[in-house]
Amino acid sequence: MSDRTRRDVLASVGAATAVALAGCASAGLPGGDSDGERVDRTDEETVDVAVGADGGFAFEPAHVTVDVGTTVVWEWTGEGGGHNVYEVNERFESELTDEAGFTFEHTFDEPGTFEYVCTPHQTQGMAGSVEVVE
Repeated sequence: MSDRTRRDVLASVGAATAVALAGCASAGLPGGDSDGERVDRTDEETVDVAVGADGGFAFEPAHVTVDVGTTVVWEWTGEGGGHNVYEVNERFESELTDEAGFTFEHTFDEPGTFEYVCTPHQTQGMAGSVEVVE
C-alpha cells in the first residue's frame, strides 16, 4: 500500500470515528437526568444504580441525592463490555468487570458531592454523581 493510500485510509477512519463519538457525546445520560437533573433518593437506606444501562454506556440513575449513611449499590447489567465505578477524587473504586449481576457498594458517611466515572467509557459520557445531604 502506498503512503498516500495509507494516509487516505487513516483520514477516513479518523473522520468516521469522530462522527460516531460525536453522537455519543451529545446523547446525554438516561433516566430523565440528561441535563444533570438529580433523582431524590433521600430517606432510603440503600440506593441501586445500574452500571451499563441505556445500551451499555450509562449509569441509571446517573445523579442521585441521598442522606448521610446511605449505601449506594452499583449493579452491572452485563451490557457494554467491562465497566468500573471510579470516584474522581480517588475515595472509592470498584474493580473492572463485565459480569452481569456483579455489585459494588459504598456507604456515604459524610456530606458532599461525589463524582464518578467508568474509566473505559468516560469519554462516551459514562459518568455519575452522588450528592450526600444531612
